[in-house]
Amino acid sequence: MQKKIRVAFIYKKSNIFLTLKHFDTAYYHFFIDALKRNPRIDVTYFPSDNEFDTNILKGKFDIILLYENWNYNVPDKLIGIDNIGIPVIARCGDFHATKRYDIISYHEKYNIDYYFGFSHPDYFYKFYPKKFNYKTIIFGLEKSLYENIQPFENRIKNKILNSGAIAHANISHKLKSRFKKPTHGDSIFEYKLRTMCTKLPYVDYTPTLNHDYVGDKYTILLQKYQAAIAATTNFPTIKYWEIPAAGCLTFMEITKTNNGDYLGYIDGESAIFINEDNYKEKFEEYLRNPDLPKWKEIAERGRKHAMDNLNNDIATNSLADLMEKLL
Repeated sequence: MQKKIRVAFIYKKSNIFLTLKHFDTAYYHFFIDALKRNPRIDVTYFPSDNEFDTNILKGKFDIILLYENWNYNVPDKLIGIDNIGIPVIARCGDFHATKRYDIISYHEKYNIDYYFGFSHPDYFYKFYPKKFNYKTIIFGLEKSLYENIQPFENRIKNKILNSGAIAHANISHKLKSRFKKPTHGDSIFEYKLRTMCTKLPYVDYTPTLNHDYVGDKYTILLQKYQAAIAATTNFPTIKYWEIPAAGCLTFMEITKTNNGDYLGYIDGESAIFINEDNYKEKFEEYLRNPDLPKWKEIAERGRKHAMDNLNNDIATNSLADLMEKLL
């Protein structure tokens, strides 16, 4: 029997993402549920304050796994990390925040050997040096939340769901964007097409928090609709696998800018690809005849692709492969 990889997972006690109290439970299900059930990994959790002495791990663990690669949700001081002799892997969060928070300085401070995240490598290397090691691991889809879904025929068909953050509509933000060119991290820069979609009369927009369907209940919202939108300008987010998994016909922003092809969906077969030029045309083609069998067939193929290939168990196996590589 193969020996399990002994993993020390380090994070701050105050990390709300690793509770079920945050509106986004994807990180909880990956790091708390999926890691524990992976047969190749023996994980021990080390919730800490602002410093953690890694010397207690010596001889007892094979890998140190950090929740992320800076001190927002990881202890600021990892005592002894520079000479512990244990490979360090860190999840990389919002890549575009790297410069703002001087996150690259934590590369040596945490002695990081490898990074992972669900974005394409090209996006990672826009913000990080080429000498850093990075692996794409698509995590966040907890299959058990999507196993028993509403039949496609029983859902709202004359509207398309759009959910999540959009560009601010108030005057102060409009003035700011007029005098300052939007950049990474600005909502209009990250969610341009998603924001444009909200202006259409046949699109039902639901913001991130002002509703009852947060956390694990998000799948209930998705299952109310036959069709939904996954649109982020610069890199695909978890919505790109959550929405298809819920059985929705997914209108998916896939462009050269966001490099979304790596997710493996096929336009017209497992999703409907949209961009800033064709989105209205694509929506209206569906809405003219939502009862066409092909829409359900595309939704079913998209669901199968997400559930089979983009789930948390696939992700933890990919992480275990990386751990074995480092060992």
